[in-house]
Amino acid sequence: MEETYSKPPGIRVMERAKKSNLSFKTYQGIVLIVTFLAYTSYHATRKTTSIVKSALDPQSPDVGLKFPWQRRNTTYDQNQSSKLSWMLKDGWVPFNGVDGTAMLGELDVSFLFVYAMGMYFSGHVGDRMDLRIFLTVGMVGTGVFTALFGVGYWANVHIFYYYLIVQMMAGLFQSTGWPSVVAVVGNWFGKKKRGLIMGIWNAHTSIGNITGSLVASLLLKYGWGWSMVVPGTLIAVVGVVVFLFLPVNPESVGANKDEDEVFSPRKVGDEVTEPFLRSDREEESAVGFIEAWKIPGVAPFAFCLFFAKLVAYTFLYWLPFYISHTAIEGRYLSNEEAGNLSTLFDVGGVVGGILAGYISDRLDARAITAASFMYCAIPVLYFYRSYGHVSMTINIILMLITGVFVNGPYALITTAVSADLGTHSSLKGNSRALATVTAIIDGTGSIGAAIGPLLTGYISTNSWSGVFTMLMGSAFIAGLFLTRLVVAEVGEKIQQLGPQGSSPRSRSPDLLV
Repeated sequence: MEETYSKPPGIRVMERAKKSNLSFKTYQGIVLIVTFLAYTSYHATRKTTSIVKSALDPQSPDVGLKFPWQRRNTTYDQNQSSKLSWMLKDGWVPFNGVDGTAMLGELDVSFLFVYAMGMYFSGHVGDRMDLRIFLTVGMVGTGVFTALFGVGYWANVHIFYYYLIVQMMAGLFQSTGWPSVVAVVGNWFGKKKRGLIMGIWNAHTSIGNITGSLVASLLLKYGWGWSMVVPGTLIAVVGVVVFLFLPVNPESVGANKDEDEVFSPRKVGDEVTEPFLRSDREEESAVGFIEAWKIPGVAPFAFCLFFAKLVAYTFLYWLPFYISHTAIEGRYLSNEEAGNLSTLFDVGGVVGGILAGYISDRLDARAITAASFMYCAIPVLYFYRSYGHVSMTINIILMLITGVFVNGPYALITTAVSADLGTHSSLKGNSRALATVTAIIDGTGSIGAAIGPLLTGYISTNSWSGVFTMLMGSAFIAGLFLTRLVVAEVGEKIQQLGPQGSSPRSRSPDLLV
């Protein structure tokens, strides 16, 4: 049969070398590897700011915060002290002044606000264009603006608005990533064991954070500019790999596997007999933004993620800062030591994401799993704040456990749940809602991700205990948003225990209402 598909250039080269077409399983492997590398690089560049933050404003815990209109005019002082600041390594103008922490908080919230708003549009656009091209542009753009932030070091830039604009543009390009990679993975994998597969795959988030922390911390001693430029360059390189090798869906490369669950109907006894994802994409039209919000389950999980991501991103942006300014066994750690220690939170996050995915697959209950993890995070956060300073061993153990319960539900909702809802039975097999639904859920969560670090910048100057109280309250509210779904899942489990109950695998996706 004559080939009419537009295959990525790298795939064409591989098939020429092999002198045969790649198998469906091979394509699935390529998809997992390439998307894993892609989002690992996204998070690596996102994490660098939290590491550089301590170098830009080393004195910030000792100064107060003011709102922008309360700041005194320090332009003359900043210009006069910029060269001295560089030589003494006591921070970087304008971030090492009395308003330094407020400025850093504004960088965080500006980045995340633009990221959240861009997420909604990215999902809408992503369902309507070639995701390979869309993702490549996003990654190269992210690399350019991440590097431009670091260029300020060598260019001796001390203008706050330069860094603000660069961060906002980086946030815009970063928003292309998540809807795209989830949509691509959803196109290649059906629902069977999706929680476990995506839980393992979602380790890219934590591995990206760990990689970004280690690379940025290692390069910090050579000048904080390197901590931004090197990760920026790496994500641009990975973007080229995406362009060369990423197959967006089976149809784009002519792959077919009729016996695979992606294209076959559900098992006998299931209430839904439509194929999970159709291969006939010509009949599909992209789902609208409002229509996607009306899909049962989207709204409660989106608002749950708002508060779950508020907690997770507060740790992402402020944990190294918190560690470096909290005495552990009576000793303050250096910026590099704090950055390295903070990676253990993400190690716990890897375990949490895999564990949450596995449990939700075994129970066939996404809401119960996510809510349980959020409620368990509350006492763990309290113990970390209260006893994390006692010894390094206790700090490490509690940080790992905190990572498990904070990142577990965050990973589950942004991967398996988003993919489930993006292929909900109400869509009648239309797979072109994946990016839009993912964008709605993660975009809503990203608004919370913007608010958490911003509030932390202000609350922390009065009390870090206040910050942890905010985080515990947010975890509780996140669990509450899933109450109706939890009740529905518990009711279904009770019915299954009865003599007329059906097997767990016969559950209709319409339960997510």
